[in-house]
Amino acid sequence: MEYFIMKKIKNAKDKVVGEVKEAVGKATNNPELELKGKIQSTKADVNIKTEQIKDKVKREVNKAFDKK
Repeated sequence: MEYFIMKKIKNAKDKVVGEVKEAVGKATNNPELELKGKIQSTKADVNIKTEQIKDKVKREVNKAFDKK
């Protein structure tokens, strides 16, 4: 259980750090930093969605086995 909580915290941190990098890159006219931030934020979004899908599949599998 702790593993999943740590993954959620890491994904949330990566999302925020990526958004900050992107904003700083825009503000300082640094396209490389802006792009790195956008990539980090997008990667975090993908990881968050993946974890949500995995959680949903796990619940559905558990539900199916509990009915038998």
